[in-house]
Amino acid sequence: MKRLIALTGIVLAAMTMTAQNEASEVLATAQKANDYFMERYEDPTQPTNWKKVRPSNLWTRAVYYEGLMALYDVDPQQRYIDYTDRWANFHKWTPRNGITTGDADDQCCAQTYLIRFVQTGDSAMLKPALQNLEHQMVTPNPKNGSLYGWWTWIDAIQMAMPLYMQAYKITGDKRYRDHAMKMYRWSRNTCGGGLFNLKDGLWWRDADFVPPYQEPDGKDCYWSRGDGWVVAALVRDMNQLSPKEKAYKELKKDFMMMMEGIRKCQREDGFWNVSLVSTNFAGPETTGTALFLYGICWGLRQGYLKPEVYRPVADRAWKALKTVVHPNGFLGWVQGTGKEPKDGQPLSYDRIPDFEDYGTGAFLLGLTEYYRLLNH
Repeated sequence: MKRLIALTGIVLAAMTMTAQNEASEVLATAQKANDYFMERYEDPTQPTNWKKVRPSNLWTRAVYYEGLMALYDVDPQQRYIDYTDRWANFHKWTPRNGITTGDADDQCCAQTYLIRFVQTGDSAMLKPALQNLEHQMVTPNPKNGSLYGWWTWIDAIQMAMPLYMQAYKITGDKRYRDHAMKMYRWSRNTCGGGLFNLKDGLWWRDADFVPPYQEPDGKDCYWSRGDGWVVAALVRDMNQLSPKEKAYKELKKDFMMMMEGIRKCQREDGFWNVSLVSTNFAGPETTGTALFLYGICWGLRQGYLKPEVYRPVADRAWKALKTVVHPNGFLGWVQGTGKEPKDGQPLSYDRIPDFEDYGTGAFLLGLTEYYRLLNH
């Protein structure tokens, strides 16, 4: 009996050591990708210059800082904060294009501003974002006349909805939560006849891709990164809400449907195709895969997803993602900006996308959440 107990102890110790080693590898991989980015873009105030000059608080860079803040939570290095504050101070803690913008892409940067407000209590980091939301909540979208019809593409749900939920959690003002939910429902149920297909648990990117639109093989077009944006939004929204709230339960229901839909279309190699259920441009892709890993690991940590079903999905995704990292930290297989599978093609391990920042941000979100799962 004593021998059996001793052997059991040895096995458990070995399993613990293996998990610790893997967690260390995950963190080191995230650090490598981030170090590459911070070295390549040493001055975060410099604008981007792809075909035209854009300020560095555009959505692509904003997503990077979401990932950096997630990395900071598990690897609290002061240089991450210094890099963030240099960027945010330069932009005066204000959404791109000012406080009157209604474009979700402009608002995305403010998610990081509000994270820093929570960390510091400095109202300068909070005020412009709240002014922006107050303006939007009384301003219909001039393109469709709807007060709630701003998120006409599903990427926008990630770019702006978590900002509303952050504002709600910080201030306790339910107007922010309730307005965000009305905007979400408009995208889900009204835009294009409804962008969320409950049957498949997946979203069409915008009204242009709702059936009868089809991929060349006759399948629906569910764009991987677009659905990944929604997954990220749901996680980030629920992190700001109490599980007892009606809004949380509503978002959780959609999250669970999405997890099942996403699980069913994972490739054998652990990636997801850029077109989730289609063979159009089939192959590895980093950003959608990383965002799905983010959501799956969060769901596992909350106890919402069955480990025997979803843990292998997460493990395969991690094994896939670690193959995209070059020795210097550059990330391969990143689809460039766009809105559908054909954009930014052909993908490859060596191809540099038009923007690197959002790919790194998504990668950091996925790996840090997997790291948390391994230490759960």
